[in-house]
Parts: sequence; structure tokens; C-alpha cells
Amino acid sequence: MTLIRSLSVGYGDMFYIRHNSDSFTIIDCHMNEWDREDIVAEIKGQNIGKTITRFISTHPDEDHIKGLKYLDEQIGLLNIYTVGNAAIKNDPSESFQHYCTLRDSSRAYYVTAGCKRKWINESDVERGGAGISFIWPDVSNAHYKGALSEAAKGNAFNNISLVARYYIGEKAASFMWIGDLETEFMEAIEDSISLTKTTVVFAPHHGRESGKIPHSWLEKLDPQIIVIGQAPSRHLNYYTGYTTITQNKAFHITFDCEDDKVHIYSSNPEYSTRFNEFENLSQSKFAGQKYIGSITVETNYTL
Repeated sequence: MTLIRSLSVGYGDMFYIRHNSDSFTIIDCHMNEWDREDIVAEIKGQNIGKTITRFISTHPDEDHIKGLKYLDEQIGLLNIYTVGNAAIKNDPSESFQHYCTLRDSSRAYYVTAGCKRKWINESDVERGGAGISFIWPDVSNAHYKGALSEAAKGNAFNNISLVARYYIGEKAASFMWIGDLETEFMEAIEDSISLTKTTVVFAPHHGRESGKIPHSWLEKLDPQIIVIGQAPSRHLNYYTGYTTITQNKAFHITFDCEDDKVHIYSSNPEYSTRFNEFENLSQSKFAGQKYIGSITVETNYTL
């Protein structure tokens, strides 16, 4: 069983994957002083028995790295996966300073589209790959180079976001993270990124209209679920015509992946969304979480 958790952390993003192996992956970080102990306690509990704990940073904006130093001190991150960059900030926070320390250390691996690395997406005799692939950035792309230049000047960071996809095998679910890529940038790179059908897509820019996934992308991704983040409601795009979960209302969201099924839970006991399937055996599986239904995975294609 693989479990993917989208944490409700205010106007920021934080996820983890408890792999069906000895791997554990954290994607982005947004913790405040008043919630960081609870979040880390949950991660430590879910991380029991895991040998590898990696951190994927989609990009170094504060709402994706806040509390990173505390997380590293408490968890001990083995590796950080990020884009190669020279981003600076005029008034760097403690979190950004720690990000730069990790980024420039031997623990960092700079991802590129299609990159291969042992145990994250390649197997050996010791262990299998974790099923995570990177489909962006294309470091030769002119638009991406421009975004890197802006980050190096301290001007903007959204469009240096990596795009990661988690896929765990034939007939199983797939998940995609797009960081904070902006709509115009996604439109500009459409011909340079390889997109394929994906079960659950986490909307970029916390679901804001400014990060709306272009229709041309959605046609290729054909998602069964789009998760809309915790931006203020007035700024959100609700992806009419698609099945969505809005984190503003669902709070913490858990995806329990089992064979070709995904069982879905919300930490809000009042959340009422129901999916096409409802299985009695799943209703009381996770204490404090409300089972809101299941889906059967539609045909997936590997990259």
C-alpha cells in the first residue's frame, strides 16, 4: 500500500509519500511555529521503518520552503532534489538560507527532464526505484533559461519550478506536482514538455487563476481528480468540468493507493464530496479522517 498525503498548511504546499518500500518522500515544506511540531510528529510516525527520506523542492519560494531548517533538523533529510539555480533574495529568511545551504551541498541532486538516479527512479540489486520521474525542466529551453535569470536576480521564482510525476506500476495510480508554474509559462513550454495521462494532478500556484493549467495540458493529462490548493477563495480557479477536491474545505487529504483503486480521505468531518465508489471496508481505516469515496484508476501510460 502506498499513501500520498496533501497537508493543509495554509497558503503554502506540503506533501509526503509513504512508499510501499523503504522509501519516504517529502515534497515541499510550509510549516509555521504553531503547527510544525504536529506536522513533524506525523511525518516521523509515518516514516517508521523507512531507510531513505528524501526532500523534493519544486522551487524556493517561501510558501514552499518555510520551516525547512526545522524539518531537516528533526527528520534528517538524506537527499534534496531541486533544480540547479542561483536564486537569491534581498532579505533572505532562515528557510531560504537553509535551502541554499542544502542546494549547494553534496546532498543536492539537480533534476532535469528525464534524469535517472538510483533509487528514486532506477533499481539495483539492493532496492527498487521509488517511482518518481521528473518531466521538467528542459535546461536548454529559452523560457526556462529566462526564468533562471530572473531568479538569479531575486525577481521571481515561480517559473523555475520542476514538474514531478509519481507512478507506481501498471493499472496503478499516478500523481503530478507542478510547483507554482504560471499559466503563460506553461503555455509557452507546451511543446517542450512530455505530458501523459495522470490520475491526480495538484494544481499549480495553489489553484490560483494565475496558475490555471492550460486546456491543452489538461487534454493530455486527462486527470480523474484535480486538487485545488489553499489560496484565498477569490483567487481560485475551480476547473469546471473536472472532478476536484478543494483543500480549503477538505483540509488534510489522504490518497490510499491499493492496486487499481484509490481510497480518499478528508480530515474535515463535514466534507461531503463523494466519488463513484464507496467501500465499507475503508470507512474506518484512518482515525480522525473521513472516508469520502474511492475511484478505479483509468488506464495509465508510463512516460
